[in-house]
Amino acid sequence: MGKIICIGRNYADHAKELGNETPKEPVIFMKPDSAILQKGMPFFIPSFSQNIQYECELIVRINRLGKRIEPQFAHKYYKEIGLGIDFTARDVQTRLKEQRLPWEIAKGFDGSAVIGKWFNKKEFNLNDLAFTLHKNETLVQQGNTKDMIFNLDHLISHISQYFTLKIGDIIYTGTPAGVGKVEVNDVLTGHINNQLAFEIKCK
Repeated sequence: MGKIICIGRNYADHAKELGNETPKEPVIFMKPDSAILQKGMPFFIPSFSQNIQYECELIVRINRLGKRIEPQFAHKYYKEIGLGIDFTARDVQTRLKEQRLPWEIAKGFDGSAVIGKWFNKKEFNLNDLAFTLHKNETLVQQGNTKDMIFNLDHLISHISQYFTLKIGDIIYTGTPAGVGKVEVNDVLTGHINNQLAFEIKCK
């Protein structure tokens, strides 16, 4: 498994709901590989936070080595897309941001990276691709790639200016508005164009 590169504030409505400015360039942070929630496992809400929130995101899996990739060639570096959750300890993140400290522990803790089923990108129009998250069968998030501030190819190009992209690296491309808290016994289901991508139970 490669590295996990995450993009923050890539939907203007989500930046607004958290009181953040709309960024001029992608906001990048990382999760360690130990953050990946193993297939078939429930998500265990950690004891160090009183406000774990879901952030449903389109994800991309890199399939070739690349560095300083030009935007017009970025589409050659991935064949599959999927849906994931960037679980966030919002109370921990807020406290660390107030202290102007890094907030990796709020984003990169064990189990914080859900990776759903992978789909061939050729099945979709990547410029107008809808995805949804339901919590206990209630729609809580809906996004569309057409609302991204920075599209997939721009993100891949931008990231590759700083980090060499390797086979197996995963990019979380940002979450739309509607993030919220998870509780014990919640069931989260994600869909891409009405196709089931994951179902996660919280414990």
